[in-house]
Amino acid sequence: MSPTRENVVRIMPDIANDARPAAAGQLAWVGMGEVEAPVRLVLSDGAQQTAPAKVRAFVNLHRPDVRGIHMSRLYLHLDRHLAAEPLSAAGLRRLLRDFLDSHADLSDRAMVEIRFEAMLRRRALVSDNSGWKAYPVTLTATLDRAGFELEMSVQVAYSSTCPCSAALARQLIQEQFRADFPPGVSLDADAVLRWLGSEQGIMATPHSQRSHADVRVRFAHAPASLPVIDLVDCIEDALKTPVQTAVKREDEQAFARLNGQNLMFCEDAARRMQSALDADERISDFWVRASHYESLHAHDAVAVAVKGVEGGYRPNG
Repeated sequence: MSPTRENVVRIMPDIANDARPAAAGQLAWVGMGEVEAPVRLVLSDGAQQTAPAKVRAFVNLHRPDVRGIHMSRLYLHLDRHLAAEPLSAAGLRRLLRDFLDSHADLSDRAMVEIRFEAMLRRRALVSDNSGWKAYPVTLTATLDRAGFELEMSVQVAYSSTCPCSAALARQLIQEQFRADFPPGVSLDADAVLRWLGSEQGIMATPHSQRSHADVRVRFAHAPASLPVIDLVDCIEDALKTPVQTAVKREDEQAFARLNGQNLMFCEDAARRMQSALDADERISDFWVRASHYESLHAHDAVAVAVKGVEGGYRPNG
């Protein structure tokens, strides 16, 4: 019988499995980076959304005599899981279990990192308007002999006004007031009111800048749903001055008031977040960084805080 496509079994080479490595050694992580995939997210308010994501998927290679892992198996498991269900702690644990089951003779530790932007609808401060804001989110899940661990990180943009600059501005305003209304001159309330509403009177303003809070948390227990909104609300409530979306004049005025009532060095911002996260019993550990992109300086002002648990996050990350 002459060979045909139907009766010939074609054996393809498997170099990663058959060949021995030129240099033996265990590898901490082997896998894929920057995999593109859509993810589905169910928020704590019940809203669902789909977002493009970048994914890293890894297992360790504890066999020093094996050249490589089965990378295509990781991709297929990842593709199947992300298509089948929304992101959840339980789902990520099942995904990592499949990673390890498909590498039973090679690996005992697995990790997946998923980066995407959660689109949240945020209300204006005063008016009836609202708008969308994108929050960068990263989920990092690991599974090994010690168990399953989930980390969630978010970035929140806010406004920070310098307390030192505010004090210096107030001093200049006081000096200008003394120059325009010297001692011994009777004060007219209407004249003072007009002066307070003029550029001549309020002739100095403090500097403020857009700032970022980068927050990582680990959970005491795997959450039933991913608390993205809860974490964002916690940070924004602590800082008081999140950047806005839809803004009318009444909203801008309210924002100016909030900035004046919440003068912050980067140290103040980091401590505010530290206090808020310390009070949340769901969070077993955290790392926060407040970065103020200075409008005065050519450099940034940065402060970092951690919960300080043994074996937990270190200040350098």
